[in-house]
Amino acid sequence: MMYDLGIIGAGPAGYVAAERAGHKGLKVVVFDKRHLGGVCLNEGCIPTKTLLYTAKLYENALNGEKYGISCSKVAFDMGRIMERKDRVVKKLVGGVASALKSAKAEVVYSEAVIEEKKSDHIVICAGNQKYECRNLLIATGSEAAIPPVKGLDKSNALTNREILQLKEIPKSINIIGGGVIGIEFAGFYNSMGAKVSVFEMLDEILPGVDKELSVMLRRELTKKGVDFYLGAKVEEVKGTAVVITAKDGPSEIQADKLLVAVGRKMNVGGIGLEKTGVEFSPKGIKIDNHCRTNIPNIYAAGDITGFSLLAHTAYREAEVAVNHMTGEKDVMRYDAIPGVVYTNPEIAWAGLTEEEAVSRGISFKKASLPLAYAGRFVAENEGKNGLIKVIAGEKYGEILGVHIIGNPSSELIYGAAMAIEMQMRVKDMREIVFPHPTVSEIFKEIAFTL
Repeated sequence: MMYDLGIIGAGPAGYVAAERAGHKGLKVVVFDKRHLGGVCLNEGCIPTKTLLYTAKLYENALNGEKYGISCSKVAFDMGRIMERKDRVVKKLVGGVASALKSAKAEVVYSEAVIEEKKSDHIVICAGNQKYECRNLLIATGSEAAIPPVKGLDKSNALTNREILQLKEIPKSINIIGGGVIGIEFAGFYNSMGAKVSVFEMLDEILPGVDKELSVMLRRELTKKGVDFYLGAKVEEVKGTAVVITAKDGPSEIQADKLLVAVGRKMNVGGIGLEKTGVEFSPKGIKIDNHCRTNIPNIYAAGDITGFSLLAHTAYREAEVAVNHMTGEKDVMRYDAIPGVVYTNPEIAWAGLTEEEAVSRGISFKKASLPLAYAGRFVAENEGKNGLIKVIAGEKYGEILGVHIIGNPSSELIYGAAMAIEMQMRVKDMREIVFPHPTVSEIFKEIAFTL
């Protein structure tokens, strides 16, 4: 049977592409050897944010006195917390299945391998059956990388997958890696009472995030009890203990559990890419701004491209790929991809950081304001600090970057992404009417300082 589109991988890129293509009238088949939703829905975005929200509720209950509320015998049940996390995941996976059914996309739960690239279509083998597809979208994603450190392997280290199955909060946990995944888990386990140590090889956590905000978050987590070892090279792992070399010399830090969160590796192997002529490396598959590879009817989207390892980027790449293969004009742009660290407080950003603007030689002006300029923030965040920083073009005042620390920055940052995408100027932001009282008013406030 001939399909218009074959998709290998049913994560964010794969299932969104299948849904969009199906509703455009394409005959679609989706292959996945595990389950719908990929890492994001099953082992990443959704389960971690479910746990982080629980931690935020628990932390708020412990600090209710600040708001005149006394909570006695505040406690948590980790078993019930994990059960709820599993229910949330199950519900959303069911939602994906329903969406694919509505789009009339066929789902094949099997490992898929490209068997042959013919002149006008691709032959895929899955479950001892062959499927012929006029177009192919590769969306096989990524998996946790395990660095080549002495004594470190999957037998003694947890990744984002295994740590989501823990039924109890450990008394202590070592986390190798101070990126988004490591810091979010550091925030969760710290809130739930564990002793947390984070080891980062660079001189600051959250590389790529505005440095001023990264420092603010690290200091806030330090006040809560998280130990950070910056500029620390992990020399060896002994069980769950970590041996490091840092400015102060070597140290060995003990803990009950060990999480490795040093990055992701692209799943380019085992799917027959070498038979297609597609340009790829261990870092991912090369694509153009239509999400097309060097082979005209083969596309790639999501983590597998190695460019932006975010579910929402994958969604948009999938849409661009489907639009291009159906003749609709569309291109992928990466200038306004929002990012979020769902800690307490949250960090969110879109566009250029100050450091990136300097490195690109862009003339800019900047302004920062405490979130306390927004009355809603003061009303709901007793004793907490927040900050917004905006980077704008020097000559025209176009908004180039927005960076926020404080709750609920994750729900505000879309406005910044829209402003950057639409090439809005600071002047345009001043003319928008924001609802009062909301934290979003901070956009208008800072616009008048630039």
